[in-house]
Amino acid sequence: MLQQVGLLVFMGVVFYFLLIRPQRVRAKQQDSLLKNLKSNDRVVTSSGIVGIVISVKEKSVTLRSADSKLEVLKSAVTEITEKSGAESPGTSGSGSSNS
Repeated sequence: MLQQVGLLVFMGVVFYFLLIRPQRVRAKQQDSLLKNLKSNDRVVTSSGIVGIVISVKEKSVTLRSADSKLEVLKSAVTEITEKSGAESPGTSGSGSSNS
């Protein structure tokens, strides 16, 4: 009887560390990501759209992707690939090159 209870407790601990805890950590990371979302950040959505944040509202984000302007839910943003303050190497900021 005591062995069965011990096994059940052990299984509960394993279940917690393999399933529940990683999910909570990921949820905290996602909340932090959404709170730090700002204009001019380059982001990727859950559907694979890559765009630049134009504005951030309470529940949605307006993105510019190629020649399109899209409004998506904040929860659809999965990754910030480039922060607004950081300029990537090779970008001059002019938007065109004179060859």
